[in-house]
Amino acid sequence: MNRPPPRFVPTLTEVVVQPQATAPAGRPVPGGMDMQQFQEQMVHRVMQRVDLTLDRLLRETVGRLVLEHTQALAPSLRDEIEIVVRQSVNQAFEQELASQLLDKP
Repeated sequence: MNRPPPRFVPTLTEVVVQPQATAPAGRPVPGGMDMQQFQEQMVHRVMQRVDLTLDRLLRETVGRLVLEHTQALAPSLRDEIEIVVRQSVNQAFEQELASQLLDKP
């Protein structure tokens, strides 16, 4: 049951343009502000959101990097601490032995 289309089929002869999301400068936008005030408010709000997100991401990244570097340094730190403790203990023993030898008649 295929019929041929009618002889005079309506066609679209006009291009329909979607209205822009923002109004041109100087025209009122919702809320009774002009376009410049609206843009300034949007920039301010976006910057606040970026600041919060950036602050959180930087804290997480710095924390992760500090932890990674601390873990990488741990063996060297342990070795250095061991050397310093050994030297301190040896020096304390030497001083105590010297003190004991001098105190004996």
